[in-house]
Amino acid sequence: QVQLVESGGGLVQAGGSLILSCAASGRIRGMGWFRQPPGKEREFVAAISWLEGYTNYADSVKGRFTISRDNAKNTAYLQMNSLKPEDTAVYYCAAAARAVPRTNSEVDYWGRGTQVTVSS
Repeated sequence: QVQLVESGGGLVQAGGSLILSCAASGRIRGMGWFRQPPGKEREFVAAISWLEGYTNYADSVKGRFTISRDNAKNTAYLQMNSLKPEDTAVYYCAAAARAVPRTNSEVDYWGRGTQVTVSS
């Protein structure tokens, strides 16, 4: 069982930046971030393959968010720039043992979630 420990998040004004981090306790194939806005379904945000560093992004965050990883620390980061009020959500770190998680069904492990609130 892999544990995911998230940090970061908080309250920021529109146009601001935040960085989220997620440390994994074991071996994984890929890691990603999903978010759940108030009253909506959980949705994919970004993902990265652990060995190759290939990245994928939801259209809504392309050009504003960057996912990266530090293999030595077994940690992934989500740099969020030019934040908008519609980015307000609980952000969940997600990891998979044999895939790069881009859908809920591909996720083997979930973090507890961290709140990101963007004020207008």
